Amino acid sequence: MGTTSDTAATVTAAEAIELVKSDNWLLDVREQDEWDRGHAPDAHLIPLSVIGMRLSEVPVDQRIIVICHSGARSERVTTALLDAGYNASNVNGGMMAWQAAGGDVVVAPDAASASPEHA
Repeated sequence: MGTTSDTAATVTAAEAIELVKSDNWLLDVREQDEWDRGHAPDAHLIPLSVIGMRLSEVPVDQRIIVICHSGARSERVTTALLDAGYNASNVNGGMMAWQAAGGDVVVAPDAASASPEHA
């Protein structure tokens, strides 16, 4: 399932949706404002800006599916997790692909009209 690039293991959004249904841990590395505009219901928010300080919150005994807006930041985090010994995969295309693949998205009521700004 998925592919491995030079830097990180990658899964499609459709694969990620199925993996999360199978109790894999979905890590969203976007910032709070992006999260508020829409996130997967089962995701855990640990922004890239604080991942180093909060790494202990990431389970070592589960596969980690890492997602951001488009896949760039999550690829960096996935590479770091793999280097640290975690079983991690990046969602190719990020939340844009997740939503296009039919993945569920929860939007904070006050953020529903905001537009995405980060990659």
